[in-house]
Amino acid sequence: MRIRFVPVALLGAAVALPFAWARWFAPATRAWGARPNDTYRPLPGDELVPEPEIRHTRGITIAAPPEAVWPWLLQLGQGRGGLYSYDWLENLVGCDIRSVDSIVPELQTLAVGDVISLRKGDQPAFLVTAIEPGHALVLLARDPATGAPAHADPDVPMAVDESWAFVVEPDGDGATRLLARGRRRTRGTRLDRLAWSLVEAASLPMERKMLMGIRDRAERSVLPAPLPA
Repeated sequence: MRIRFVPVALLGAAVALPFAWARWFAPATRAWGARPNDTYRPLPGDELVPEPEIRHTRGITIAAPPEAVWPWLLQLGQGRGGLYSYDWLENLVGCDIRSVDSIVPELQTLAVGDVISLRKGDQPAFLVTAIEPGHALVLLARDPATGAPAHADPDVPMAVDESWAFVVEPDGDGATRLLARGRRRTRGTRLDRLAWSLVEAASLPMERKMLMGIRDRAERSVLPAPLPA
């Protein structure tokens, strides 16, 4: 009886797990912290990947005004202010990330055309394609050798169109909403798309920690100075 039950159970799991992923788990990973109107409303940078196969919108509320949040975004990147996530985990794969806990004046001059790297070396990296000061930072994945979008190289089987946008909005009573939106379109086989779906799921804990890291730093920056002893 057990011998017959095992193949049936495995078959049931093989059928049920993809359904459960599509129905419950994937939407949860792609909308962590987002309000209902955040998920599909237009945000800066959407036009860069107009028909994404995979997309997410994650958000967090910060008890600090937008002007206290924005400087932390301008410092993003390897060799800059870091990613405010799990540095130790990033560094296990050679990213050489060192997230700072203060605003660095010389890192506040980010401009369109600059490159934000996620690890030490040539890739992965994003090109700054749009900046709305105090409101939106829009990045597009690029080929570090040519500066072209990463999907432009026909010899890269896992190449993608990928945008990553950060949006800062006032939320009343001196608070801020910080949104992170990723949009990705692959070209390749179904297996390629499945692989990128798994990458997307794995991005949740890292990006969640990033948003929380920015929140904690911004909130600390507006705390009143301690009274002298």
